[in-house]
Amino acid sequence: MTTETQERPHVVKDAKGKRPVFYEAPGMDQAMSMIMVLANEISVVHDRLDSVERVAAKHGIDLAAGIETLELDQAALETREAWRQDFLERLFYLMRKDAHEAGQAATHEGYRSTIAEIAEG
Repeated sequence: MTTETQERPHVVKDAKGKRPVFYEAPGMDQAMSMIMVLANEISVVHDRLDSVERVAAKHGIDLAAGIETLELDQAALETREAWRQDFLERLFYLMRKDAHEAGQAATHEGYRSTIAEIAEG
């Protein structure tokens, strides 16, 4: 199956409830989540690239030279950008979820209280 024929369904996968906290430092859990997403992507890319190189070598194709001279058309550039946006959504998942939850928890009273504190300080 090629990437162009493979559609990835958009599914919102926000878990409900409290998330476990593993690190005391603020933001470390989110950073570790991002690192794990990146590690997973690198592992998948490595395996797929290894497979492509092995198949091409069996057919006598020099992929390195082809990659160096490749010029992408607009459709290919748009496909890559769509993938990149999906990847970034997954990478920043926890940060986006935390921001959404914080926004839901914000109240008019809390806003006024914060403004009052700033004005006094």
